[in-house]
Amino acid sequence: MSTTICQVMGFIVSSLGVAGCIVSTSMDMWSTQDLYDNPVTAVFQYQGLWRSCVRQSSGFTECRPYFTILGLPAMFQAVRALMIVGIVLGILGLLVCIFAMKCIRIGSMEDSAKANMTLTSGIMFIIAGLCAITGVSVFANMLVTNFWMSTANMYQGMQNVQNRYTFGSALFVGWVAGGLALVGGIMMCLACRGLIPEESRYKAVSYNASGRNISYRTGPYKVGSGYEPETKARKGAGYEEAARSEDGRRSYPSKYDYV
Repeated sequence: MSTTICQVMGFIVSSLGVAGCIVSTSMDMWSTQDLYDNPVTAVFQYQGLWRSCVRQSSGFTECRPYFTILGLPAMFQAVRALMIVGIVLGILGLLVCIFAMKCIRIGSMEDSAKANMTLTSGIMFIIAGLCAITGVSVFANMLVTNFWMSTANMYQGMQNVQNRYTFGSALFVGWVAGGLALVGGIMMCLACRGLIPEESRYKAVSYNASGRNISYRTGPYKVGSGYEPETKARKGAGYEEAARSEDGRRSYPSKYDYV
């Protein structure tokens, strides 16, 4: 039961993480204009991964997509690639996880196959979460670098300084989504251990009456454990006769002569 709960919780958490990655990638507020020095402005600018927007004080918003790819910075394109890879892996992991659920029976699928699928989906979720966290962190590092460079130029008295940008809401959504995908992937990997069937090992046990073959003291026959085929009577010089007593009479084995 605990394995099923862990698997379901991992699926739910991972689903929220993948959905958050999609929302974060499509949001426009990855970087917003810093209004610390100028709280009252007629124009507010913010940028995303796919377009930049300008919002006027009247409430009118105009967005312009990036019509170029080669003109964008290399790190910016790397962030795009990381987010897209994370989303693709997350969606594939969700598809695999649905068929790997223990509470869902599809044909005659064995638990070992479900365990492998659960582990695969967990690894996909972990990689997707790491891609999202890495992409958001790289973009945040770019913002911090540009912010302090713009601040240094402002202190040097340069008038033609570009607007400073700070963290947007999409960055926080991406960090949380990447963390959820990572935690969900770990839970799926833990649930995989409970789906692996326990291997039952049976050791062959030989049943003997006294641990040794039972034999007569005075006779040549040996009584086995009962599993061996009957031995044929051997004839020859080596076949010993029954022991005789001192008075010449033949003595027969009794029930007390067993060892």
